[in-house]
Amino acid sequence: MKIAIPVNEKNMQTDICESFGRAPYYLIYDTEKDEATFIDNSAATSTGGAGIKAAQVIVDSGAKILLTPRCGEKAANVLMAADIKLFKSIPATAQANIDAYLTNKLDPLDEIHAGFHGHGGN
Repeated sequence: MKIAIPVNEKNMQTDICESFGRAPYYLIYDTEKDEATFIDNSAATSTGGAGIKAAQVIVDSGAKILLTPRCGEKAANVLMAADIKLFKSIPATAQANIDAYLTNKLDPLDEIHAGFHGHGGN
């Protein structure tokens, strides 16, 4: 199973990025291979629709789980249509969030916001 996380740097000890759509990178962690891959977020500098574009990157990665502090409505719709489960990340490293998810310590992300629509993040 693959887990996706928006991150600020390309390492397992990096913090989770507060903005899903504008994260500089996405960590894709494969639980079966115990392997981490980092994807540059081409949507980070988009003038609009960053969340939707970012969601498509996650869908294309093959991830089935997304750990994020927040997510916009349009991005969430794309992710949920692809049967990707959303969980609320904790303020800790990417590794700590993966460990928390694997031990069932993260809650489902059920507070989906309307998005920022061109206001610098979502």
